[in-house]
Amino acid sequence: MTRRTSTSIGFVAVLLWALLALFTVGTAPVPPFLLNALTFALGGALGVSWVTATGGWHKLHAVPLRVYLFGTIGLFGYHALYFSALRLAPPAEASLIAYLWPLLIVLFSGLLPGERLGPLHILGACIAFSGAALIVAPGPDGFTGGIGLILAGLCALTWSGYSVLSRRLGAIPTESVAVFCLATAVLSLPAHLIFETTYWPAAPAGWLAIVGLGLGPVGLAFYVWDIGMKNGDIQLLGASSYAAPLFSTLILIVAGLADPRPSLLLAAALIAGGAGLAALGSARAQRRLIK
Repeated sequence: MTRRTSTSIGFVAVLLWALLALFTVGTAPVPPFLLNALTFALGGALGVSWVTATGGWHKLHAVPLRVYLFGTIGLFGYHALYFSALRLAPPAEASLIAYLWPLLIVLFSGLLPGERLGPLHILGACIAFSGAALIVAPGPDGFTGGIGLILAGLCALTWSGYSVLSRRLGAIPTESVAVFCLATAVLSLPAHLIFETTYWPAAPAGWLAIVGLGLGPVGLAFYVWDIGMKNGDIQLLGASSYAAPLFSTLILIVAGLADPRPSLLLAAALIAGGAGLAALGSARAQRRLIK
């Protein structure tokens, strides 16, 4: 599989993650840990079906336990934080803050062997952070995001760190993601029983949202993202991922779940614009390497 093909496959995850906020809002009032358990059980089942169909079970025996722990903690931590953030803060604002992870991937990737940051990466980062500043700045009614936006920021740090560090696990088969998903579901269930009160979707649409999450943003997305992170252009993927917050915000507005006020649209545009500059920087660096 070529680097370009792997990058294209990884970008499929970006498109799926654009639906993450919409589906998450649709699952209310299911609490975060229970939602983790339900959706990752579906995502794990999808992975098991794929591993069985391709005969890839033998690849899992050589995977070290530390890798399974790393993957499980990454998926469990990010989504527990994300689902909590969207329950505690306005979904569009929390989603945009959580989507700072592509920016952080580009910045953190500069620490990897063979990767470096250029002026356009830095400029793009500054523009994107200015968009985030619009979200967290107090409005006429004061600071309304509270703990939800803080959790969203921790989401960004968690997923960007997980994605970049996974690059160092390049020899680990993508089939192992199925184990990560199932282990996350298993870990989430006792967390739900200990810390949460059980609430189920109030309507069939809520169950459909859970299925959509489990098969898409919390299922297929992880398998294709893993391929992209391990074999594709990590800076280009991180930069192009900025399309997700813009798509996600527009989807929430169209669905009537977010107010299309100017500050929100400007924040989304700045975050996406910062991505464009960072992506341009990655493309230029790649062309220089080819020459």
